Amino acid sequence: MRTHLPQPAAAHQVGPARSVNEYTQEAADYLIRSQQGAVNTQRAYAGDWQRFTTWCQAYDRISLPAEPATVGAFLVHLAREKKVSTVQRHLAAISKAHRLAKLPNPAADETVKDLLKGIALEKKVRPKQAQAFTLAHFKRVVQAISQERPDGVRDRALLLLGFAGAFRRDELVKLLVEDLTFDDDGLLITLRESKTNQQGQAEEKAVVYSSDRRTCPVRALKDWLQVLETNERHSGPLFLSFNKGQRLGRKRLSGVWINELVQRYLGAAYSAHSLRASFVTISKLNGADDSKIMNQTKHKTTGMIRRYTRIDNVRQHNAVNDLGL
Repeated sequence: MRTHLPQPAAAHQVGPARSVNEYTQEAADYLIRSQQGAVNTQRAYAGDWQRFTTWCQAYDRISLPAEPATVGAFLVHLAREKKVSTVQRHLAAISKAHRLAKLPNPAADETVKDLLKGIALEKKVRPKQAQAFTLAHFKRVVQAISQERPDGVRDRALLLLGFAGAFRRDELVKLLVEDLTFDDDGLLITLRESKTNQQGQAEEKAVVYSSDRRTCPVRALKDWLQVLETNERHSGPLFLSFNKGQRLGRKRLSGVWINELVQRYLGAAYSAHSLRASFVTISKLNGADDSKIMNQTKHKTTGMIRRYTRIDNVRQHNAVNDLGL
């Protein structure tokens, strides 16, 4: 059975409440929003919970409240085919469901914890990460995109902005035309919400003009905005799909589509996340300090910068180059 969480109110009143009950209701709404978390996380947990309940039905087990032995058997079932991170995420979804229902949490059972640790040690799989491309490869690809068709104008702007802005794909698809502010130095982009900014606090990314017009993200974006203006699209989603015959549609691009676009141009080894990982890696190789990188990626810790840096070539980033022999 699919579990649906109650939705918080769309907006709250401004000014004094008419009664204490009004404050109580608003408090409940805020609590629900906190418990739900980010939209993408909520969606993933819902799918994982649905998979667990379906498995329980097939084996005649109770999913809520679930016994630790039931959860353990389910984790073993997952571990036969899934990555450790997938097993961990399913356990987090099971834990979340029990906490929201205020029931004993089987994920807190010591046997379940030890089982998960054993699965991780047994599989010993290095987490799959998006590969980082070289700057030379990226520039060759971008320069080769034909600007004769409007979708080529869009694709070049999207790739350059995604890379220079160190964007997550979810951030790219949510961008609006009105989020952009141009000035003499380049472009400021307002982020309304991101993975690390779920409270909607004001955040900005900056992109500057490049000396080479063919790989300049600011000029590429201006070219795309001209296409939008020609089609009388002065506001709304920034990156839109095209219908047959190169007619501009009204549907914003999806994260899945952006992933496919990156692979189409840069190669099957890469993904949408490669735009962000490559920004960090290339910046580090060029000597940028973590604080500058974090100002663009919006990471909260330097540990995440180290995790994002793809320095796999033993010759490329090695102190042997600095020995002076």
